[in-house]
Amino acid sequence: MGCCSGRCTLIFICTLQLVLALERQVFDFLGYQWAPILANFFHIIMVILGLFGTIQYRPRYIVVYIVWAALWVAWNVFIICFYLDVGGLSKESDLLTFNISAHRSWWGEHGPGCVRSETQHVAGVQTAADGHSYVTVMGCLAEYQYIEVAHGGLQILSALLGFVYACYVVSAITEEEDSFDFIGGFDPFPLYHVNEKPSNLLLKPMYPST
Repeated sequence: MGCCSGRCTLIFICTLQLVLALERQVFDFLGYQWAPILANFFHIIMVILGLFGTIQYRPRYIVVYIVWAALWVAWNVFIICFYLDVGGLSKESDLLTFNISAHRSWWGEHGPGCVRSETQHVAGVQTAADGHSYVTVMGCLAEYQYIEVAHGGLQILSALLGFVYACYVVSAITEEEDSFDFIGGFDPFPLYHVNEKPSNLLLKPMYPST
């Protein structure tokens, strides 16, 4: 396949997915979102596997990437529903942190235009003794749930593109292997097939005449 083929396009898509996954992983770490952190980790591994399979012409690895791409789309649909409070889900729950912390998305306090202020007391009640503080965020240009939804949408779009091109690359590689087998590509002696004809010459012993 040439440089402008679906294989090179798939390599570009996998590289883009790695960049997007690493960017998302950084912000999920900052927000202590443990479930997305684990999902991003597996996603990075599977994308690298698909990238390796594409470069090395390994269709089995690409098939694994295809299956994962479908699962990744489903996961990001769940994330979008979670932040939009769809289907009984609530963005205020601790589901993404495995209920071990009350952290929310990093974008909730550090989104574009957000002004964050932290106080140690509310309504005259001192809270410094118990180590708690109250955070107020104002002036955000976009609410954090819509930023997370945008991230999920980018992940879905890139995964769908990768799914389509990966299916095409697997089909192309399989066709090439089939045609290679058809012309004798795996014959141990492909260049030595000649028409053998029985020789009409008989070797007879020659005796000197007397």
